[in-house]
Amino acid sequence: MTRLSSETKGFKGLRVVSFESRRHEQMEDLIKQSGGQPLMAPAMQEVPVGENQEALAFGNRLLAGDIDIVIFLTGVGTRALFDILETRISRADLVKAFSKTRLIARGPKPFTALRELGLSSIDTVNEPATWHEVLSMLDHRDPIRGKTVAVQEYGSTNKELIEGLVERGARVIRVPVYRWTLPENREPLRRALQAVIGGEADVVLFTNSNQINQVLRFAQEEGLEKKFRQALAHTVVASVGPICTQFLDEYGVPVDIEPEQPRMHDLVVEASRKGAAILEKKRTQSSVRPGLKTLQVAPLDLVQRSDTLQDSTFMKACRCETTSYTPIWLMRQAGRYMKEYRDMRERHSFLDLCKDSDLATEVSVYAVERLGVDAAIIFSDILLLLEPMGLSLEYAQGDGPVIHNPVRTIADVHALRVAEAESLRFVYEAIHKTRRALPPTVPLIGFAGAPFTLASYMIEGRGSRNYIHTKALMYQDRTTWDHLMQKISDGLVAYLNSQIAAGAQAVQLFDSWVGCLSPADYRQYVLPHSQSVIGRLTPGTPVIHFGTQTGTLLELMKEAGGDVIGLDWRVELDDAWKRLGSVAVQGNLDPAALFAPPAQIRRQAKSILDKAGGRPGHIFNLGHGILPNTPVGHVKALVDAVHELSHR
Repeated sequence: MTRLSSETKGFKGLRVVSFESRRHEQMEDLIKQSGGQPLMAPAMQEVPVGENQEALAFGNRLLAGDIDIVIFLTGVGTRALFDILETRISRADLVKAFSKTRLIARGPKPFTALRELGLSSIDTVNEPATWHEVLSMLDHRDPIRGKTVAVQEYGSTNKELIEGLVERGARVIRVPVYRWTLPENREPLRRALQAVIGGEADVVLFTNSNQINQVLRFAQEEGLEKKFRQALAHTVVASVGPICTQFLDEYGVPVDIEPEQPRMHDLVVEASRKGAAILEKKRTQSSVRPGLKTLQVAPLDLVQRSDTLQDSTFMKACRCETTSYTPIWLMRQAGRYMKEYRDMRERHSFLDLCKDSDLATEVSVYAVERLGVDAAIIFSDILLLLEPMGLSLEYAQGDGPVIHNPVRTIADVHALRVAEAESLRFVYEAIHKTRRALPPTVPLIGFAGAPFTLASYMIEGRGSRNYIHTKALMYQDRTTWDHLMQKISDGLVAYLNSQIAAGAQAVQLFDSWVGCLSPADYRQYVLPHSQSVIGRLTPGTPVIHFGTQTGTLLELMKEAGGDVIGLDWRVELDDAWKRLGSVAVQGNLDPAALFAPPAQIRRQAKSILDKAGGRPGHIFNLGHGILPNTPVGHVKALVDAVHELSHR
């Protein structure tokens, strides 16, 4: 076994709980070498599926040539499947049949098992070998639509992989080979749970997704699940890799450490290197708390006057002042990629979440605590301003926002009201509550849609590719266009200034659709109205002016106003900043990059930071919002990487 150098002995006596089963002796040795006190608690054992008719039926179809692709997910499972099949089929016939199919090994262990069993033509999935990489490999090869794909399963079904195969048109066969159960001797597991609950554990290591199921299942049986979950918030939680992290995220357990490579050795080294510092921060940070109802909050006027808040890295970056590291926050940092948010959406509609100030506060604050970002943004939506203007707004399932009475004529424009600030009081209440709930070092961002983007929604009635109705009105009737934009602008000024008065330290203007315009059209039809809004906002409040596909409009957006210009991922940050000159910039990682392994995310973050060159005025963000299904652990990895790599 590889010995660890003295430099890795960073646990410094920390008490480390590990639920590893098959390799628990090796894990115990690694923890000791790293200077930790191990508490080993094997959490599961493998039990073969008795009378495995599904596996035998798969074998018959394999011999008949009915299987096009076989995906092997584990080394143990690969060998177990051959053991089952060889009760009815000879090894020679199996090898011959498998040789006529495409074989995919999810990582080195099933690859090695297949080679040992006599097979040679095998595709291996790239690290970190999650279901994302399996599907990506298939997407880059021949289409699988109409093909029969068999998946060797281990313990439980990988729902995301199966759903991804079905969505691509494959006929999927699940081939279970063994199941997981709790170990016969459960006393070590019981002692480990009680050690975590009793504050006698400092670091908890998870090395297998099914292990998580078993640990929480046992905690539930013992009546300790709630206490165990709460206690984990006061320990360092380390996950071996993306699959394990995703399971922990699904169970609402925040992960503090995930190594770049999903290996047990790397997990221990990384945990020993970072564990002590993370533990100290978690146990002293007042923001680690069980729920919003127990928050200790300061009076709002004291929070707003806080020098600590104004001197935060985010606020200083907005003012182009020097900071000790690059601040980071993320658009849609509170959203559907988080299990907690999805659980809440099962009970409440999107509009209900926006209009219930307690729920909006909970979502906004949780994202900050979960990710460790440097600014919060209020949970809301850019289209809320449209209802008090007289439009019927619905968030249709699967279709996004829909306006049932779109604006198409001069009469429609005349019928619109200028939105009164008071009509959106629930937003201000949410800002007020969120500001009081946040730590006094974390600024709160309010926001609204920019005039052009709101006008486009109002005219098109829903999402659009070509903006035909919008441009037709804009080109054909300038008077009506300006009248509409003026009504929107007047409402926006009152709305944003009310957000600032309620407790927002900065505001962002989202011009998400303006990239459909040429520079000449932007200057003529949009710039005066955006300039009018920004110019009338409360002095001293930083304004972030953001749009997508705006590479040709950046100088014009700066002319329209804003202390910070948001950049999407389609421009190089250094080139864009050179064009913009003396202004802060925000951005600009491609949101899709968060599906890459943490090591690649770190490299891409470094590339953007290198382009910024440590220049005062850079706020790290994505080029647009976090996408659905983004692994939460990857988002946290980005935040941590930016903080670490930009430390000055």
